[in-house]
Amino acid sequence: MKELTIAERCAIPRHSMPHQNPKERIRNFNEVALGWDRETAMEEAQRCLLCKNPQCVVNCPAEIDIPGFIREIAQGEFLEAARILRASSALPAVCGRVCPQETQCELTCVMGKKHEPVAIGRLERFASDYALFEEELPV
Repeated sequence: MKELTIAERCAIPRHSMPHQNPKERIRNFNEVALGWDRETAMEEAQRCLLCKNPQCVVNCPAEIDIPGFIREIAQGEFLEAARILRASSALPAVCGRVCPQETQCELTCVMGKKHEPVAIGRLERFASDYALFEEELPV
C-alpha cells in the first residue's frame, strides 16, 4: 500500500457509522450501530497521522498503542490490530462501544485540531469484532 502524505490523509473525510433503520430496530434488540466493513475501517485508519508523540495514547486510560493498532488496520492486518488492543485492554470490543473516546483519546487527536478526529473508538470496535466474528463481518 502506498504511504499517504499528510495532505492526502487530511483530505479523507471521517466516516459515519451505519445504523439500523428505526422501523427495523423497534422490532428487535440488536445493536443500533451496525459497525464498519473492512474497506471503511481501512480508509478511516488511513486518516491517522501516526504522530511521533501521540497525545491520543497519553489521554487513553488504558494506554493503548493507538497509532500501532490503527496502522495495522490501515494495512489490512486486522488480527494484529486486535492483538495490540488486547495487550492493553481485556475488553476492547466493549471499550470500542462504551468508552467516551470523544472526551479522551479523540479529544487530543492531532487530526482533530483542524479536521474531525480519527474515529478511534469505531476502529477499536471494528478490530475487536473482526477478531471475534471474522467470518461474519461484511466484506
